[in-house]
Amino acid sequence: MTAAPVVTPATDHDASGRPLAVRGFRRAAVITIITSLSVTALVGIGVLVTGDFGQVQVRILATALLVAGFSIVALCDLALAGRALRVVALVSIGVAVIALALGVVLIWSVSWSGASFGQLCRAFGVAGIWSVSLAQANLLLLLTRRGHPVIRFGMVATVGCIVLTAVLLSLPIVTEFRIPTGETALAFWRAFGIAVILDALGTITVPVLALFLRDAQKPVTPSAPIEPAASGWVRLSGELTERVAREAATAGTTPDHVVAYAVRSHLDAREQSITPRAPGVGEAAR
Repeated sequence: MTAAPVVTPATDHDASGRPLAVRGFRRAAVITIITSLSVTALVGIGVLVTGDFGQVQVRILATALLVAGFSIVALCDLALAGRALRVVALVSIGVAVIALALGVVLIWSVSWSGASFGQLCRAFGVAGIWSVSLAQANLLLLLTRRGHPVIRFGMVATVGCIVLTAVLLSLPIVTEFRIPTGETALAFWRAFGIAVILDALGTITVPVLALFLRDAQKPVTPSAPIEPAASGWVRLSGELTERVAREAATAGTTPDHVVAYAVRSHLDAREQSITPRAPGVGEAAR
């Protein structure tokens, strides 16, 4: 048996052991969404009132909508940040940043024509497809902690369909519609349609099934769960130590934070359940 110290979480983590930076990024994304949509609404109202709708207004509207879309995608990506698969979230955010940069350059280009403008449009299209697809996959990957085989199979299959859809949608853009051509075009678009249908089906049904299907409970061997040790420390059994280590790896934090959060949650629940009760009539009479 190994010892795990009970300590208060560090200043760079919240009560659940998640990094505070992730919470700050989420808050910034929400503020950016609200600000972008507000700017879009104000510009739209101004255009309707003044009747002046030139290229500058179009560019401002498009930029505000692009920033709002980027913020929504980043918010989906940050849902997976701080967990075991946070590398996927970082890659997805990086692709979204590239799409945002390409979109801003595309909107504010001097000329909306020419070969370079077409290449920029294709690059933005591919980056946008993959940023949205990865954001969708990140939301499904939140179910990786679930142990039910139906949920795990559905999650893996849906993520595979998301990747396949992004690949099939990117190929015509990258090749300037040289793929698909000829006799393979019909089979290509049929495969694309099947992938889109399975993608939508899994995205809807897997999270709904996760609400109703419960994971199988693992048998717990009888043992003393907690043994008193030195001041400020507790000694955990082997089974509890493994559970704490798994939870820390899944949440992307340390075992100390997991133990501290569990103890604090238990004590808070106990304090809330213990409420003073007024004496009954019979007790008051006695």
